[in-house]
Amino acid sequence: MYGLIGKMNATPGQRDALIAILLDGIHDMPGCLSYVIAKDPTDENAIWITEVWENEESHKASLSLPSVQNAISRGRSLIAGFGERFETKPVGGHGI
Repeated sequence: MYGLIGKMNATPGQRDALIAILLDGIHDMPGCLSYVIAKDPTDENAIWITEVWENEESHKASLSLPSVQNAISRGRSLIAGFGERFETKPVGGHGI
């Protein structure tokens, strides 16, 4: 398995709008075992995204899916930047 945990910073006041766009773009992603978007409780503009994929190739392939490309296009202007990004190797757990 392949995992990613990353922080995304929304432009001020746009976190909920960005979350809605991201959630709308995650349908039918082959190889995606888990995709969780969470609000950072200490930063009103920050979002944490935790992903688990069958393998790294599935993740890379997802970036060219029409739904993902559409979400990127729609959300780009709402993204102020990115924070930490961690690659992981999930080994199991509830929900995967």
